[in-house]
Amino acid sequence: MRAGIWLIGARGSVAATSVVGALALRAGLTDPVGCVTAHPALNAAALPGYGDLFFGGHDVTTGPLAKKAEQLAAAGVVPARLVQALESDLAAVDADLRQAPDGATQADTAEAITRDLTEFRTRHRLDRVVVVNVASTEPATAPHPAHDGLDALRTALAGHGKVLPASSLYAYAAFNADCPYVDFTPSTGARLPALAELAAERGLPYAGHDGKTGETLLKSVLAPMFAMRNLQVRSWSGVNLLGGGDGANLVDPGANAAKTESKQRVLHETLGYAPDGDTRIDYVADIGDFKTAWDLITFGGFLGTGMCLQFTWQGCDSALAAPLVLDLARITLAAHEAGRSGPLESLAYFFKDPLGDVDHALHAQFEDLRTFVAALDSGS
Repeated sequence: MRAGIWLIGARGSVAATSVVGALALRAGLTDPVGCVTAHPALNAAALPGYGDLFFGGHDVTTGPLAKKAEQLAAAGVVPARLVQALESDLAAVDADLRQAPDGATQADTAEAITRDLTEFRTRHRLDRVVVVNVASTEPATAPHPAHDGLDALRTALAGHGKVLPASSLYAYAAFNADCPYVDFTPSTGARLPALAELAAERGLPYAGHDGKTGETLLKSVLAPMFAMRNLQVRSWSGVNLLGGGDGANLVDPGANAAKTESKQRVLHETLGYAPDGDTRIDYVADIGDFKTAWDLITFGGFLGTGMCLQFTWQGCDSALAAPLVLDLARITLAAHEAGRSGPLESLAYFFKDPLGDVDHALHAQFEDLRTFVAALDSGS
């Protein structure tokens, strides 16, 4: 399968790291460390190979992708030797990056996005294209009557108001271009009834939301431990320190609230109750693309004895996210090829706030994912 990955936020850190990683894997210059699809239980023939992937995308910013990759190398995110070795490949990807369109109406903008996707597919003779949102987090979407029905949405988009947030407008355009959609952010994306209706009409799969890369990954392992040992979690508080573009974007209270709400869902869903405490996200410019999370958990044991657990997670956000972006794109492309449509709930393993009523324990999510990928591989 010749397949395309169209990245929203294509010149950002996560997108650039994903592209460098995929090109390096294609050239045999690195190993697939961190790629879940490299696990023996998930390494399926149904998934498109790295050599079969083509990259394009939209961004509001301009500038060569190689320059962004050089900045990431200087920050210690990607090896400088890879950026140098892949200079011509990065230039080729650059030729498929476009300025994010801005039409007179949202219908015009969506039409321009759809046209870019269609031209990308035709230019490279691609069998499938998946759209992946790795742009900045949006504030929560205000309800709009047009969100509830596709006909009403189409009519409203032709007016001059802002009916959809950018992530949902991209989902709308992607579906109109017969492309599945993956939201790696906590933004609204395809999570609207009208867009679910459009995906069903077109027979397209979609997945999201908010990639699970660090602190929440640990929560999805530790919370089931407390539940299975019948220990009472009294409080769970976390402080996240982020730099880079993501951290700067989360200074906005609306975007910050959307992100923290996504990070907290796993506790209530796994424990069956919401312990005291919350999650805070602070911007620290000096740490760049790296992040630190510190969590304090207090819990009660036998005879009410009080105890606590603390952990510190330090990681590079883009290096944690990029392999998951590639995993999600490859699995979603294979799901589309196999005729799957609607929300891909079996991809919950990758998300903080997954679609559907799913188990939030990581071990259960992995088994569901393994079963799903095995079914794609067997054609069932």
